[in-house]
This record gives sequence, C-alpha cells and structure tokens, in this order.
Amino acid sequence: MDEQAEGRRPRLVRRVLITAVAGCAVLGGALAVWPWERAAAPRPVAPAPAPGAQALTAVTAGVPAALPDLAMLIAGREARVRAHPEDAQSWAVLGTAYVEQGRRTADATNYPRAENALRTSLKVREKGNAAALDGMAALADARRDFRSARTWGQAALKLRPKRWTTYPLLMDAYTGLGDYKAAKKTLDRLLELHPGAAVVRARAAALYRDRGWREDAAAALSDAAAAAGTPAEQAAWLERSGQLAFERGDLEEALRRFQAAVRLDPDQRAAQAGEGRTLTALGRTTEALNAYRVALDKQPCPQYALELGELYESLGMAEAARAEYDVLGTRVQDEVAGGVDDDLVLGVFEADHGDPRVAVRLLRAEWGRQPGTEVADALGWALHMAGDDKGALKFAMAATDRAHGGAVRSALYAYHRGMIEQELELAWPARRHLQEALRINPYFSPLRVPLAKQALAALGDPPDEPLPAGGPSAGDE
Repeated sequence: MDEQAEGRRPRLVRRVLITAVAGCAVLGGALAVWPWERAAAPRPVAPAPAPGAQALTAVTAGVPAALPDLAMLIAGREARVRAHPEDAQSWAVLGTAYVEQGRRTADATNYPRAENALRTSLKVREKGNAAALDGMAALADARRDFRSARTWGQAALKLRPKRWTTYPLLMDAYTGLGDYKAAKKTLDRLLELHPGAAVVRARAAALYRDRGWREDAAAALSDAAAAAGTPAEQAAWLERSGQLAFERGDLEEALRRFQAAVRLDPDQRAAQAGEGRTLTALGRTTEALNAYRVALDKQPCPQYALELGELYESLGMAEAARAEYDVLGTRVQDEVAGGVDDDLVLGVFEADHGDPRVAVRLLRAEWGRQPGTEVADALGWALHMAGDDKGALKFAMAATDRAHGGAVRSALYAYHRGMIEQELELAWPARRHLQEALRINPYFSPLRVPLAKQALAALGDPPDEPLPAGGPSAGDE
C-alpha cells in the first residue's frame, strides 16, 4: 500500500476538488466547478501589466510562463541588452527566459542562446550575480545535466542562502542524481523560506510522488493550482495533477485535468500529450491520435514520439510506428545539438524497439553520470532485453525498493521487475509484481498491459503451499 507511511508525518489538508452547484458545466455526469473557478467577490480592476511583465515575474520566480508573454519578454530584453550591453540583470533574465522558452517548445536551439546570455551576465558582473547562477542551474536541469545543475545551484546558495528560487532547481538536480535525502532536506528548507507559494507546493508534490505519497502529492498540486497567479501556471499544475491521476488509473479524472489545462493555456502541449495517453486507455483511439499529433506538432518532444509510435504499434500499424520512431531519432539529434542529455529516452527506445546492446551502453553511461530511479529502471530493462537477467534484477530492485529510493508507485517499474523475475523462474515475486503493476494502473501502456496479462496467465495460480521463508523472494521488499 502507498499510504503505509502516512501516519508517520503531518498530513496535508485535503481539498475538495469538485463542488456541485447549479448551472455549472457537466463534468463526468456531475455538475461541478474547480475550486479556482468559483465565483469570488468583485475586486478592483488593476492596471493592465506591461507587455511581458507577467512573464518577467514568472521567469524570475521559476514559474511556468505563457508563450506569448514569454516572446514579448525576450524581445524586450534583447532590445535592452543591445542598447545596454553592461546590464547584467537583463542578460540574466534573457538567458533564463530562453531556458523557459526551450522547455515549453522543446526547441533546444534556445539552450545555446541561453548559455551565451547567462555567461555574458556573469562576465559583466562576476560577483554577487545570483540570478545568473540560478539561470545556469535551470539551464543544466533542462539539459538533464544534473551534476552541473547541482554545482550552479550550490554556488547560488553559497552567495545568497535565503534566495528561495534556487531551492527548486537544486531539488530537480538532487532527484536526477538519485540523492533523495538531499532533495527532501532541500524541500524542508524551501518550505521554511516560502511555504505559501504555488510553485513551492508543486515542488513538494513532485517529491511526495517520488516517495510514494500519492494522496499528499495530489492535495499539494490541487493547492498549487488554486493558488496559481496566472492561467499558464495554473495549467502547468493541472497537467501534473492529470499525470498523477493517470498513474493511479483514474482515467476520467486525468482527462478532466488535462482538458482543463488546455482550456486555460492552449500552448500546454504536455497536457495534450496527456490527453492522448488517457484517451488511448479509454479506447478512444482516433481522438488519442489527434491529441498526440497536435502535441508533437507544437512541442516535438522525443517522449511524445515514442508514445505515439507505441500506440501505432499496438494497433498493428507498423509503418506508422516506424515513422514516429524516425521522428524520435531526429528530435534526439536536434536536442543533443542543443546540449541536452537524451541518453535516457534513447536507451528506453533502443531497449524495446532497437538494439538492446546499444541501450545497455547508453544507460550504463547515464547511470554513471546520474543514477536516479528512472535510469535504474531503464537500465534494468535494457539488461533484461539483452539477455542479462541476473544483472537486470539488481537495477529493477533498485527502482522499486524503498531502501534504495525506489518508493514511487510506478506500474511500469513493477511490470519490468515482474517480467525479469519470470524469466529467472522466480514465480512468487514475478506474480506479485505483475499483479501490482495492474493494480497500480491497469492502463499503463497499450503495448505492455496485454503482455503483463499473458505473463500472469502463464504463471498460473500460486500453488497451495506456504510461502518460502522470509517472503516471496530473497531481497524482495
């Protein structure tokens, strides 16, 4: 159960997410509104912000920004640094805005621009430039260079220990490096410094999710969405909330969250990909294909191409699947040219759809650089596909064993471990983990769910005899 640890820590107050009222839109057969959509007392109308002002506030606070506002901010800062090349602060803002634009559009050509702007800021003002150090940490996180992100973030904190915007960047770095104790310690300090901000609650939710505290993660994201300052920020937290709902197999809730995110911010392509994922599970294949295509067209992320390719493959459309896998390869090349470390997604692709030996090589190198839970799971699966099941089990256990940081409730991780154990003829733990995968999320993958069911059928019912001493298998949780 993922709530076993709940009694050992303070509980977040759970919000009521849906309130029945007359005259509201019908969602899932009930009249409902989200808390952040409820009527409020009229407030004085504030003057319209200057073009790009909302994006400036968002970028300097590490908050998701709307793409049109971001474009205006970038244009304004480009003009500013052309006229005033010694303005270190504007160079720092410009570099950080490029990072956000690259992240939102999956256009890695923004990252070299960002690095140039941020290094110029540091050159212009070498001492006391925490904003540029934060920008470098954000850039490194976006490129999946978590060691560099940690270095830049720690340098920023050494300069200004109470600068709260640095802490979320360090949390991402520590999580990517598999240092979950440091991530938790960083969150604790962040909550001391700035407990009420929506972005802080969202960061807390990410850590709760990684520790298997799904209810706390959902509550924190609900709070973040309710407290968001802009539609783009609110849409980002709704998208993450939709991810959580999908991960626990609550398809209707996931779809509502993703659709609400897209209504608030039509450029929220991660939510559109989430719609595709959820519509696939609901059997609404045509709509799922359309959602994925729109997401990929506007935000050509390799992960979306992989998911769309696997959807085509599950439908028996091999040629269409290969076309998407070719898109993935092209996008990886583009991102690598922008300095992004894409070995994880490329290794995952090679393990299932290419050359598992290439996958093992890529993922071993990735594990050496940044040994997080995602990499442990991917490397374990690549070793299994390459025929090294004993080596594979060690990494599969690291991804699913709380003692090694693998506390996240992931159907995919449990599936991988169960399939590896089946190949090793460890029937008890194999059956247990395959059943767990389908309990966590019976819809986790259009390709793998049928394989999990087939494997369980092949294992059959457990024999009518006592469990082995010590549990289902040695080393099992």
